[in-house]
Amino acid sequence: MGFDFTGFARAERLEAEARRLEIWLNQGAHGKMSYMENHFDLRIDPTLLVPGAKTVICLAFNYATDQLPDDPDTLRISRYAYGEDYHQVVKTRLKALLQYMQEEIGDINGRCFVDSAPIMEREWAHRAGLGWNGRNTLTIHPKQGSYFFLAEIICDLPLLYDDPIKDYCGTCRRCIDACPTQAISPQGYFVDASKCISYLTIELREAIPEEFKDRMEGWVFGCDVCQEVCPWNRFSKRHEEPAFEPHPALLKMSRKEWVELTEETFGQIFKKSAVKRTKYPGLKRNIDFI
Repeated sequence: MGFDFTGFARAERLEAEARRLEIWLNQGAHGKMSYMENHFDLRIDPTLLVPGAKTVICLAFNYATDQLPDDPDTLRISRYAYGEDYHQVVKTRLKALLQYMQEEIGDINGRCFVDSAPIMEREWAHRAGLGWNGRNTLTIHPKQGSYFFLAEIICDLPLLYDDPIKDYCGTCRRCIDACPTQAISPQGYFVDASKCISYLTIELREAIPEEFKDRMEGWVFGCDVCQEVCPWNRFSKRHEEPAFEPHPALLKMSRKEWVELTEETFGQIFKKSAVKRTKYPGLKRNIDFI
């Protein structure tokens, strides 16, 4: 199906993770993402999403690429948004996998999720042994780094459960030191989303605060800095998914072409990309802010 790693975790209430989520919310680290306050019980208990659930099947889908913009001084978007929207690409594979399971095993009650429901994906990936949650809070696999999407099938099929991978960040602080907006706490393992460039350029619907004016480092949709400096990403391998290949014009866009981006060109280049989520006015806001 194209997935790189698979792991199994027991479907149960996330007690310790629930306390951490509560602290994060109470500190206002979710910024204007008020939806993060909703469905708290659903976020921490998969059996409320799928009654009778016994297993959270966790999968990783690689999007790493060595194709970067020709002009090093051009404006930038996160690598995950180069190709077609991952929600559709990965969800199609996930549904096919669930259907295959039902055909081969029998009557299985399950639901597929790709960043599409109140699920603590990284916590489940950790429990299922797909990696540890690094100082930048992203899931890191020891053989492939962090450039991959997470997906889940919550189902009532009992399986043999995997053990978590231990934390291998050690004393490394590269992500903390490199973050342009100091969104990662000094000790790591906690991100103030209201300071994160990905939040500022995607989730925030109002004007970007002036305090970030000279700290965006050319990012107009998302940010990859904490992944680019992570030593574990030296093990990342280029993806093999044709749908994730970038639009031919994207990597050749100069800074001037970004600044002069028209709505028509936006529609052509980002027609199938996750970038369309910001809509043209949102992306133009980000470009003009740089």
